[in-house]
Amino acid sequence: MKRLTPSTEEALELFRQCTPLFQALGDRIRQSIILLLAEHESLNVNQIAEQIPLSRPAISHHLKILRETGLVLVNRKGTENFYSLEVEESIKLLKKLIQAVEETCF
Repeated sequence: MKRLTPSTEEALELFRQCTPLFQALGDRIRQSIILLLAEHESLNVNQIAEQIPLSRPAISHHLKILRETGLVLVNRKGTENFYSLEVEESIKLLKKLIQAVEETCF
């Protein structure tokens, strides 16, 4: 078996770090939620449900996945949770992956 170079190992590690992000972004409903949140400062589940034809529990499930990957922040106001988009850290990670792949493959 061929030994991996340090740059290849770094690229593989970045791929592994990005796997949850790729899984979260791979779902069409979550893509729709991200684009909806990009158009608004913050929304609650009911406001999202008005725009996306899913039940509130289904939307909450998708929001949980987006929250766990760091793409969405939740802010509690009274009895409601409001969700907002938070993509800066994910974008930084993806840029590092792209750079590592470029350095390794080209």
